Amino acid sequence: MRRCGECDHWEPAGAPDCGRCAGIVDEIVESGWREFVAQEFGTLTALDEPGVAEMVVDEPNRHPWRVVDAAYDRLTCTECGSRLSRGPTGCTACDLANGFRYVAIEVDRPGVPPGNEHALRVNVSAVRRPSGISWREVLVRRLLLPFLLDGHLPTTRQAQAARALLNKGGTAEDLVEHLNHALRDGHT
Repeated sequence: MRRCGECDHWEPAGAPDCGRCAGIVDEIVESGWREFVAQEFGTLTALDEPGVAEMVVDEPNRHPWRVVDAAYDRLTCTECGSRLSRGPTGCTACDLANGFRYVAIEVDRPGVPPGNEHALRVNVSAVRRPSGISWREVLVRRLLLPFLLDGHLPTTRQAQAARALLNKGGTAEDLVEHLNHALRDGHT
């Protein structure tokens, strides 16, 4: 893990507020899109991308989650005007698309514990669409990202202990210290 030069959090824990960290979170998704496009099509023009994105979101259960999330980014919500699935909570079209994203395929990266990719996906989703999620939930999700990207996966007990710490008034720094100790040293 390394510190962000803009916000001083472990990258990308400063997202969504830090532009650099938000870009790193978006790159998690974009790298999946580029790999998919290269493998399936070789190259696409900017004019071709919306058509391919439509194809992907029509069958999200046939594609990896990163590809599905990136496809939604290439489509505009007709209701709120945001990137489809990333608009405010209460936008019917974005809420529906946000739900459909979770039928996409998850494959754990080599060398990570089973379930790491699911945790990464949920945390990326929460950080990229924080509306309708409590500030505590967004805080926990964004602070977990560096650990998940580093290949760690908190146990249920560790996650509950982190949430309890935050609920008792713990700061972001307290939470990072707790997670660092728990995940790196195997404590609860």
